[in-house]
Amino acid sequence: MTRQDRRIPRRDVLKTVGAAAGAAIGFPYFVPSRVLAAPGREGANGKLTFAHIGVGGMGRYHLGDMTARLKKGEVNIAAVCDVDEGQLRKASEMAGPQADVYRDYRYVLQRKDIDAVVIATPDHWHAVQTVHAAECGKHVYVEKPACCTIEEGKVMVAAAHKNRIAVQVGSQGRSQPEAYLAHRYLVNGNIGHISRVDCFHYPSPVDDNPVPDSDPPADLDYDLWLGPLRWRPYNARFSHGNFRWTMESGGGQIRDRGAHVMSCAMWWMGADGTGPVTVEATGTTPTKGLWDCATTMKVTYTFKNPDWIMTWNQSNEDLVPAEERKEGEDKIIRPNYGAVYKGDKGTFTHWGGDGGTWAERKAREWVPAAGAKDVYKSPGHKEDWFEGIKTSKKTIMNIDAAVGVSNLCVLGNLAFMLGRTIEWDQAKQEIINDEQAQRLMSRPQRHPYHL
Repeated sequence: MTRQDRRIPRRDVLKTVGAAAGAAIGFPYFVPSRVLAAPGREGANGKLTFAHIGVGGMGRYHLGDMTARLKKGEVNIAAVCDVDEGQLRKASEMAGPQADVYRDYRYVLQRKDIDAVVIATPDHWHAVQTVHAAECGKHVYVEKPACCTIEEGKVMVAAAHKNRIAVQVGSQGRSQPEAYLAHRYLVNGNIGHISRVDCFHYPSPVDDNPVPDSDPPADLDYDLWLGPLRWRPYNARFSHGNFRWTMESGGGQIRDRGAHVMSCAMWWMGADGTGPVTVEATGTTPTKGLWDCATTMKVTYTFKNPDWIMTWNQSNEDLVPAEERKEGEDKIIRPNYGAVYKGDKGTFTHWGGDGGTWAERKAREWVPAAGAKDVYKSPGHKEDWFEGIKTSKKTIMNIDAAVGVSNLCVLGNLAFMLGRTIEWDQAKQEIINDEQAQRLMSRPQRHPYHL
């Protein structure tokens, strides 16, 4: 891999951003290490310097958030990167003229002046890019779910620990204001001993209007979009946001939203670092089209020591009506997913689990008595990450916890695909007593985009 040794005027960048595949657009220059940020030490101007990899969808949201911080003088944005020229053009205009433009993320990671990266690429890229960023000493904010396979998760955890980077995974439900109130309410025993958490969500979509394979759009570097996936012809039902609905690149609603709502459950139950002993699943699959994820689905996770059960119920029949909110209260704008917690003294419900997490009224209005337990109150998901970068404090959705939640999603899908109970050894991070299922803990990755 070679570096480009000159800066291209920004007006030309926007014209030539779709140039030769893999070429770096920008000027990866050297900065002396004494001005770089490090744990406990900020850069020379007192600000962390970021790059954004993947700037469509959630990536654009993150870039907008970081650009607002840039305008307030809180951060630096040095680069934006995407395999889609249209997305990249918009991102360059949003980030400003100081941000260099790249198509291939590997050139971004070479930059010595970049402290951290925000990765919002499709799911199948999360593990590879996070590990490569860690190996280059970059702190990482990566969108959920953390990984697509058990093997990927193991490598992500090892790379983060070895390189001592702060990782925050984008299950931001843990950092929401009402999530703090829910957590505090539950740990103080208001519904007693909790033996069951039932997560609910509507079904995955069905591709009722399949389209044939075709040439990729001229603006898209499709080979780089596929990255570690096996090569296959371009299809509009497969790329960009639709990657969620095929097993090899997404995994359906259990991975898209289950990674949010089960993240809250593991956090509030004090279950980070634990795992189920068995996973069972039933459901239905599409009968036509490219998408192959379960449409309806019920997964049962059985935990031991302590004993409790969590279920994932993906069906319109399992939805819980949203609570009516009073004038002036935050409205529940995503009411059709959440979880019901069942204790021996009552129940508690929350809706959402991502950037919108809404707690039932009794938790919001509960007033702690003297001596009540308190829980960690996140200053905000990115703020919590910034603290982790600067102080080495464990982030609220650190890579270990996030991989644990991703494993739940992976195991649920595997149990459904195989049609039988999966047995899980949390200490070994392995499926046991099932050779076929064990082989599905990993999958080949395409050269050179592999771990």
